[in-house]
Amino acid sequence: MPAACPVCAQAFEPEVGFYWGAMYISYGFSTLIVAIVGVLVYFLGNDPDVWVYVLVVALAVLGFTPLLFRYARAVMLYAFGGTNFDSRYAKTV
Repeated sequence: MPAACPVCAQAFEPEVGFYWGAMYISYGFSTLIVAIVGVLVYFLGNDPDVWVYVLVVALAVLGFTPLLFRYARAVMLYAFGGTNFDSRYAKTV
C-alpha cells in the first residue's frame, strides 16, 4: 500500500497507529453482520441447529472481511482524519 494517494496526495496514515480505532469500527460492522445473518438464518431456515448458525455466520463474516477492512479504515479516516470527499478527484467512467 502506498504511503499517499497517487491522485490527490492524501496521506493514508496521518500518524503512527492511527488505524487502531478502525479495529473497533470493524468490530461494530462484524457485529451488525452477525446479527443480520443470524436473524436471516433463523427466519429462512426455520430455526436450524446451532452448527448451521455458526457455519453460516462465520462464512458471512469471512466473506465480508476485505470490505470490512477497507471501509473501517475509510470511516476512521473520514471521521477522525479531517478528510473530506472532493468530487474533483472522482473518476468518471
